[in-house]
Amino acid sequence: MRQLFVLRLDHQRYALRLPDVERVLRMVEITALPEPPPGVLGVINVQGRVLTVIDLRHCLHLPAREVEPEDVLILVSAAGAMLALAADGVEGVTDWPEEGIIPVQEIRAPSPYLEGVAKLADGLVLIFDLGRLLRPATTVIPSAPAGGDSAG
Repeated sequence: MRQLFVLRLDHQRYALRLPDVERVLRMVEITALPEPPPGVLGVINVQGRVLTVIDLRHCLHLPAREVEPEDVLILVSAAGAMLALAADGVEGVTDWPEEGIIPVQEIRAPSPYLEGVAKLADGLVLIFDLGRLLRPATTVIPSAPAGGDSAG
């Protein structure tokens, strides 16, 4: 069995490996950066740590949209750094049998960001390889103490 953390962007479900996910926060105000790299929405303060917020829509070439108050931030560990991923919502943690996951190598038009696809009765869940997904968009801002605590 593999534990996956399922999130939503538009009406599509995606999954991350559960060990990559630290926690989920309600959306907070994101501080914009001057001339941010593509895919970076800005930074947030989480318990004194300044974290980069990544726009998953940009990473997946989905249509852009403004961040909504109902959106969530998923705190993940990638390449030894803590980052926040902006998503529409989460569905939670689920267990999938390994045989229920199609490895990306078996997909005829594989994405460089996918690890595999899980088949469900009500649709497919695309499983990210977090390291490959975030590589082009990631600019790590060092964690540093900050004055206020906007997210927790």
